[in-house]
Amino acid sequence: MAVPWEDLVAGVKKGNVRALAKMITRIENRDSGWKDAMKVIYPDTGATLVFGITGAPGAGKSTLTNKIAHGLVTRGYQVGIIAVDPSSPFSGGALLGDRLRMQDIATIEGIFIRSMATRGTLGGLCQGARDVIRIMDAFGKDIVLIETVGVGQDEIEVVRAADVVLVVSVPGLGDGIQTLKAGIMEIADLFVVNKADRDGADEVVSDIQAMLELSQEGEEAAPPVLKTSAVTGEGIESLVSMLVQLKEDKERPSRDDATRIMEEVLTLMEQELFHHIRSQWAGNGALQAAVNRIIDGERDPYSVAEDMLGTLKHEG
Repeated sequence: MAVPWEDLVAGVKKGNVRALAKMITRIENRDSGWKDAMKVIYPDTGATLVFGITGAPGAGKSTLTNKIAHGLVTRGYQVGIIAVDPSSPFSGGALLGDRLRMQDIATIEGIFIRSMATRGTLGGLCQGARDVIRIMDAFGKDIVLIETVGVGQDEIEVVRAADVVLVVSVPGLGDGIQTLKAGIMEIADLFVVNKADRDGADEVVSDIQAMLELSQEGEEAAPPVLKTSAVTGEGIESLVSMLVQLKEDKERPSRDDATRIMEEVLTLMEQELFHHIRSQWAGNGALQAAVNRIIDGERDPYSVAEDMLGTLKHEG
């Protein structure tokens, strides 16, 4: 028998780790009553600072996230980690390799790690991350780190849920060029050149700084570029200190909250509308009938979609 939502919410607010894990799972699965549970959680959120950590595969993001989390915990902060892993386009299953690479910090008191598959959240990855952040927030986490699998569209969207975005590059992979091509220059608040013990780290720093100079407008200061080595520990203390300063600085610049809230409301509306339409048309047989007509060559997908939307507008 499933634990009542009221008990899970109460457990989360009391700092119960089992309640935290169970509630996240049920929210991700969109179990019946999930929206009411989030409505109760919402007033107890808003204190957590969220750092998004993204970059090309192979940049050492997981190891860097380990070091950052450990540094924050030793300074007295409660830390949550959301590790986004790739999932199979066929089965939807995920390797969850980030979780394996984080075993050395998984048992440290004050750290809670949650893996999310890119296809494993029914409400969409970005909204799913927002929900998990809020649950960790209500639980009492001071800082949440979102570590993504790469710099694809899903990852760019999910880091938009962060207050501060770190873009991680590495020598030898042309990450400066990749960063520019990926279109994430505009969302980065801080650039980290990891594996700085390798040859070419200074060149990557110079490339990024040059691109920033070309893209800067007006008097706004360019995002800082730091060098780190998650293996040797070089630059980690400086990076953690900078993140702590951002946490402690009450006047820190923040993203446009009104814009973020508007995007979230529209996203939730889109999801609800899509699920409502799909269940309605699938339930009354209209969708299957339309598919059959397309298969028989009587109609095309574009006309069917147009007709169905026209019916919806007429009903509205």
